Amino acid sequence: MERREIPFSPPDISDAEIDEVAAALRSGWITTGPRTKLLERRLAAFIETDCVDIDCSSDDGKKQFDNRVVCLNSATAAEELNLRILGVGPGDEVIVPAYSYTASASAVIHCGAKVVFSDIRRDGDPSTHLPEMDYDQLERLITPRTKAIVSVDLGGLVCDYERLFEIAENTRGLFCPMESDGSLLGDLNSRIQKALGRVAVVSDCAHGLGGARMFGGRMLNCGELADFTSFSFHAVKNFTTAEGGAAAWRPLKGVENAEIYHMYQLLSLHGQSKDALAKTRVGAWEYDIVGPWYKCNMTDVMAAIGLRQLDRYPGLLARRLEIIHQYDRICDELGISHLHHQISGMKSSNHLYLIRIPGIDVEERNHLIERMAELGVAVNVHYKPMPMMTAYKALGWDIGDFPNTYDYYRNLITLPLHTLLSDEDVAYVCDVLKTVISEMRAES
Repeated sequence: MERREIPFSPPDISDAEIDEVAAALRSGWITTGPRTKLLERRLAAFIETDCVDIDCSSDDGKKQFDNRVVCLNSATAAEELNLRILGVGPGDEVIVPAYSYTASASAVIHCGAKVVFSDIRRDGDPSTHLPEMDYDQLERLITPRTKAIVSVDLGGLVCDYERLFEIAENTRGLFCPMESDGSLLGDLNSRIQKALGRVAVVSDCAHGLGGARMFGGRMLNCGELADFTSFSFHAVKNFTTAEGGAAAWRPLKGVENAEIYHMYQLLSLHGQSKDALAKTRVGAWEYDIVGPWYKCNMTDVMAAIGLRQLDRYPGLLARRLEIIHQYDRICDELGISHLHHQISGMKSSNHLYLIRIPGIDVEERNHLIERMAELGVAVNVHYKPMPMMTAYKALGWDIGDFPNTYDYYRNLITLPLHTLLSDEDVAYVCDVLKTVISEMRAES
């Protein structure tokens, strides 16, 4: 093999993104402004229609797709604001899979609520191998203090939302909606909880923009499935704004989308009653601070990247799937378990390619990672379970209580999967994997 250097996940940035950022910089409007608002509407249109070419700058496009998506500075901010819109706070519990990145749980802690970890199904879902929560255990964990379940669409595969909502409905009798404390946010929290009348399903969909799953006999896109959804636009994601993320939600009976959207604006910009764009109107300088809240808005410079990324997104998703098909062939040849990204009734966003090497432990897995790096291929692990991390051990969690989570992690690696890989690069990754696996088997 002629040696190649294969990075794990560089961003795919074209001249189109660079030109749009330059135009934003020259416009004189670089913080939250018209490009951010346009990106919000275009993302809402994409979530609803799968189309990236709807004119959301027209009056009809503005009206149809307004107040449906909020762009923020990270997925973590989106998840936290989702929980705050729901009224999650001290005394509440939120169930989170032990198998995820810390943001799935840290947002709960930021709100003052208690994280309750759930184990995953042994070896993951039998069809996709996605490390989904053990839904039977999840249902047993729900108490009168439970306000939300955080689902994780890891790697771009989509959880079983029909089962999640079945659990939420089955435990409706345990749910205790909060009463309003008389504040603007507290009143909205109470009305949302009473409108739901059950535990909320909150999707950590950091990896999942463009994914979909059958729900109620219809194929619904991520952003339409859960009560509230958070997306990540970090540099390593399929769709990037460098940093950044977004929140989306399903319409609630008796609560207007515009009211929910306005509360996200308040929460994300210091509780300020007018954003910078509104304050530029003649005589409109004055504003109020209605709550001592947060600062996590998206900028127009970030949104400029996103607008052109969205133009290219169908092609980016298609290329990722081509790479996945090549990886599938080598993994099946080598007898390696891997995620199944495209199955009947589900469409993945093709974000990560997780594989599990049979018969090896953590030490051997780490040696395999080092050996592939020596041959020029950067691989990763998604993820080290949260109960193994110092912060969560300090809260009393023990990985020994999550045997399926640990078993899934111990022999896992993630292959590079990004749209800057050529066919020759992918073939090289496959050759290196085959070589390293052969070396490992020869030594055992």
